[in-house]
Formats: sequence, C-alpha cells, structure tokens
Amino acid sequence: MKKIGHIILIVFGVLLFQIHTYAQEDQPEISLEPSAEVFLEDYSDEFQEKFFEALKQKGIENHDKAINLLLECKQLDDANSVVDHELAKAYFEDNQFISAQGHAVEAVLSEPANLWYLNTLVNILQNQGSSIEDVKSKIPMDNVKLQENLALIYFKKSNYEEALKVLKGIKGSSFTKELSSKINDSIENREQEEKSRSVSFSVTNEGSSNPLDDYKVRIEGFIRGNNLGILDQLSAEALEIYPSLPFFYYARGYALNKKKKHKEAIEVLEAALDYLLDDPSLANKIYQQLADAYTATNNTSKANMYLRKVKPGF
Repeated sequence: MKKIGHIILIVFGVLLFQIHTYAQEDQPEISLEPSAEVFLEDYSDEFQEKFFEALKQKGIENHDKAINLLLECKQLDDANSVVDHELAKAYFEDNQFISAQGHAVEAVLSEPANLWYLNTLVNILQNQGSSIEDVKSKIPMDNVKLQENLALIYFKKSNYEEALKVLKGIKGSSFTKELSSKINDSIENREQEEKSRSVSFSVTNEGSSNPLDDYKVRIEGFIRGNNLGILDQLSAEALEIYPSLPFFYYARGYALNKKKKHKEAIEVLEAALDYLLDDPSLANKIYQQLADAYTATNNTSKANMYLRKVKPGF
C-alpha cells in the first residue's frame, strides 16, 4: 500500500510544481483537480505493484516495459484515466504517436476539465502536424473548462492567434478577459520586437559583405528577443555552413532548451564542447545550458558537474 501512496505523492508533487510555475509567470489563475486523485483502498496489490513498476521503467526510459505494465493495469481497471494518461505519455516518448493519441483522447474524455491531460493531447497532435480540430468530434469541445484550458495551452505555446480564436467562442468571464488582455499585450510586444530587430539588422548589415558576421548579429538579436522558432531555424542553418563554430551550437542548444526539447539540446550543446577553444564566456553559457537541460531531465549528477565548470567573472 505504501508504494501507490508514493506514486500519488510524486505525481501530485509534479502537478503542484507545474501550477506554481504558472503562477510565477503571472498567468491567469487556474483550478485543477489532481490527476493522481486515487483512493488507495480501491486498488489491489497487483495493480499497485504494476503501476509503480511502470512509472519506474518509464523514468529510466524503458518504454516498452512501461507500456506493457500500464496495459496490464488497464486490464485490471479499464476506466482509469491516470493509466490512460501515463500510456499516452509512454507511447509518445516511444514515438508510437497513433497509440499515444488514442489514450490521450480517452484520458480527456474521462476528465475534460483536466489541464494536463489536454496539454498532453495537444503536444501529441502538434508533433504529428495535426491540431485539436482533427479530434474535436471525439472529445467534448463544448466543455467550457476544456475550452479555457485549450486557450491557456495555446497562450503558453505563444500561439496567440489560436488562443484568441478559442476565447471568442467562450462566454465572457474574468478568465477570458484577463487572458485576452495578456494575449493582446504579447502580440503587441512581439510586433514591436520584430520591428526593432528589423531596423537593427538593416542598420548593422548595411554595406556588410561578411555572412558569418551577419549570422552572428542576427542570432544574437533573436536570443535577446527570445524568438525561439526563428532562432532554432537560423542557428541550424548557420551550423550547416559553419559546422565548427561553437557559438552556433550554443545558440541552437539554447533554443531547444527553451522549447523544452532538452535531450536534443544536450546533444547539440555537448557537440559544441568539441570545438570550444579559449572562450570562457561562451563556455560558461554552454555549461549553464547543459546544467539546465540535465536538471530538466532529472540527471542531477550531470547538472552539478556542468555547474561546477562555470567560472565566475566571465
């Protein structure tokens, strides 16, 4: 009985952290029924053992074993939304996107107001180049809380136009007014930043005939503006032309980290170290990004190793 209790605390702890993160970023208040609301007495020892072991295997990226154990849990309790959500995430991490989507839809059907279930479904769909429109006949799109959550998810992904489109279909409330205001502010800020960068680049590049310098100036501008989509694309383009310059690896790793693609970021940033010479300032930036990426993937030993490499004063 203790093991399933630990599962609940772990999952609930993650949810509390995520909610706290939203609050720290000054986003609209959100209410959420924790997905780990499991009553211990309702589950057999067999279910508890399999579920706990599935989370353990998933944590060490043994996805096949985690999936098989979760499927056994589902046989024991077919209507458990927590199991469906964990299956969706496990299949997604194993690149089995059709199965991931199916279980994500089942989880949302079970709890339409659950923000994290919907967020997982949106991530899976976007990874396939699809959108919520492709599954709207399968989920209760008329659920107001689901619509509010969808608008919030799009806002967090900087997909402001889609967020506004969702909000227009919801009856006005303090939530819709606050989120609409934040979205409009974000759109205005983005437009101002793009105009500012455009003027800056045209002045900086006037008469310049050095493409390497052009890349550096533009990429530095996108880092300052935190324009991750263009930064990722431009730094990847620069690496194809200049594959031995560590700054471009750093820029791409930075973009991937901010986009929460931490494993890809680690691969790119560690490649930068192969080309890094005497540049302590750039080294510090790379080490810090590696520490952040390893922290996000729960590898604290590697994170601390890179943090110790950061030299003060640079």
